[in-house]
Amino acid sequence: MKTIKAKSSKYINDHQLTKHRFEWQEGYGVFSYSQSHIDNVYKYIANQEKHHKKQTFKAEYLDFLEKFNVAYDERYLFEDLV
Repeated sequence: MKTIKAKSSKYINDHQLTKHRFEWQEGYGVFSYSQSHIDNVYKYIANQEKHHKKQTFKAEYLDFLEKFNVAYDERYLFEDLV
């Protein structure tokens, strides 16, 4: 993950894909899905921008944590960018 985060943030900043300098938060979260759900995952990714106009990423992330019964400490959650 360290390499992926480093290379992707360099690419984002080199190509100025965000208004401000992009930096990854500490840590990361990963959710996996079975092969039978792959079409839904593709659709989710394709519609992510539209989807996040209705629900913030943080709200969705918290929903995932609850749905999958993942224990977490709110002190370590990221802040939504506005």
